[in-house]
Amino acid sequence: MMFTDEPVAGAPLPILPGHSSPGRLERVLRTGAFAVTSELAPPDSADPEDVYKRARIFDGIADAINATDGSGANCHMSSVAVCALLARVGYAPVMQISCRDKNRIAIQGDILGAAAMGVTNMLCLTGDGVQAGDHPQAKPVFDLDAMSLLEIAVGLRDKLTFQSGRKITTAPKVFFGAAENPNALPLEHRALRLAKKVEAGAQFIQTQYCYDIPLLKRFMGLVDDLGLLGKVHILIGVGPVRSAKAGDWMRTNVPGIHIPDSVIARLAGAKDQALEGRNLCVDLIQEIKTIKGVSGVHVMAFKQEESVAEIIDRSGVLGGRIPWYPTRDTHTSDRNPS
Repeated sequence: MMFTDEPVAGAPLPILPGHSSPGRLERVLRTGAFAVTSELAPPDSADPEDVYKRARIFDGIADAINATDGSGANCHMSSVAVCALLARVGYAPVMQISCRDKNRIAIQGDILGAAAMGVTNMLCLTGDGVQAGDHPQAKPVFDLDAMSLLEIAVGLRDKLTFQSGRKITTAPKVFFGAAENPNALPLEHRALRLAKKVEAGAQFIQTQYCYDIPLLKRFMGLVDDLGLLGKVHILIGVGPVRSAKAGDWMRTNVPGIHIPDSVIARLAGAKDQALEGRNLCVDLIQEIKTIKGVSGVHVMAFKQEESVAEIIDRSGVLGGRIPWYPTRDTHTSDRNPS
């Protein structure tokens, strides 16, 4: 989305009254538009062009792009570096902060440093255990969890203090978020966890993949009962499943993933399972958009990022709205905004 006060690429928008950041994602959500965010897997490279190549896939499609922080406990370019590169050319990155690898000293430093480089959205996560990744011999830190990280991050912004109580001179102007899993039972517990994260300072939520619409509706009903719908922007996680076999593997091996048997059967019965996986994702997005309290979708298409444009376009959820994207002179897309 282009705004009338849009600056040159890489320069921040002015902060509007009542906003926490000069970020585009916060503006889009506060307008009430149905937001689309997606996820960029950081490269195994020190070349910034490798970041820009991956970002181009989302030009004109996503309102913000998450950069994962050692997702699955695997090593890649750091989230703070990817986000700084994206912010430099005007994208709206979401920096993911995992508590697995750094203590509160390093994390607070990263928040200030990233904010200084123009990163305006940060997602606070506990993180996957090291045993899940390619460095199982690494020493896990987990000095904080998502809840305590949120409290410390919000303290930096709103109280201008480190957790130690020492003052900082300039607050990080950041829109803070957290994650939630609407699939994990009991749902009442997950809704209460979300409430605690909102109380700790989460302003937006991005969820785990949701393939069970009735279960999601139950969860959102519980969230509504807790009076949270006007207090936080909730973006529901979706993504294409390449095949029935891949879906079965995901629900068996990836913690927190729930894929109903009906979804596996739908994929198994299709002549082109990859296409049907994309069709499923389109159908899910269209249904999710109708659920009370949902502010958008977070599209996670691991190793299928090129399918995100097709899925969003076919879903029609943008309603003709074109999210912002860079122009040719910022080393990104050849397309021009209309």
